[in-house]
Amino acid sequence: MTLDADGVRTLLGGVTRAKLELLETFAEIDSTNSYLMQESQPQPGGVRVAATLNQTVGRGRYGKRWLSPSGSGLCLSLAYTFVRKPENLPALTLAVGLGAIKALQACRVDGVMLKWPNDLVLNGGKLGGILTEAHTHSAKAISIVTGIGINIDIAAGFELALGPDRTLPVADLRTCGVELPSHDQIAAHLINASYATFAEYEACGFTPFLNRWLTHDWLQGQNVTVVAQQQHVTGIAAGIDEEGALLLDPDDNERQRITSGSVVATTRVQDTP
Repeated sequence: MTLDADGVRTLLGGVTRAKLELLETFAEIDSTNSYLMQESQPQPGGVRVAATLNQTVGRGRYGKRWLSPSGSGLCLSLAYTFVRKPENLPALTLAVGLGAIKALQACRVDGVMLKWPNDLVLNGGKLGGILTEAHTHSAKAISIVTGIGINIDIAAGFELALGPDRTLPVADLRTCGVELPSHDQIAAHLINASYATFAEYEACGFTPFLNRWLTHDWLQGQNVTVVAQQQHVTGIAAGIDEEGALLLDPDDNERQRITSGSVVATTRVQDTP
């Protein structure tokens, strides 16, 4: 299984293709995000893409590893340069999650949800993740590199190799019950949707994404435990606010606003005794 850069390029929409400065595919690479962070950044409004089916040293938030067997998933990173730094850059990851859902819907995959702040969830399992990093190169302009990892066909037994320290089981597209398009087509849909997300975010910020995000909020109404600033906070997830912060209703306190952290445990309210 391979990705063909020319094949992906021909499947892109006209607007995306016009703004595409570089599209590279790799048989194997350590990290598509690391690669683009080290390369020249695109001109304002331009986008550069690196993609692979075999990422050997994938990265997640807080230095965590993104693990997937060779050929089992798509790892795709996009570099984009904003003319001016958006006021609420951290919430861009949430908006990119919505773009990924739109791309998967174009692949006939429905029912994907978002787990704050950066996980894609399908049928209660982790389908993918998103990592956004900033690359400042002038007083006003700023580039970002956003990586999207999607599990396509995870081999049986891989979940056992991950060990018990994870919030969600593994999910992949193979088990979603539809005939999937080619890897080139999946990559093209993700690039199209991500570029549209960057352009809309640059023009409007996070505001137009808020209600859309709430309709795909997998945590809504669940009892969750969040590690934030080296503290564990437990409560019922109550959506996000206009800046993308997680809202949490603890049992014995007023609503809390979590701007950065990791959800380490979830329990459906109706499942508790």
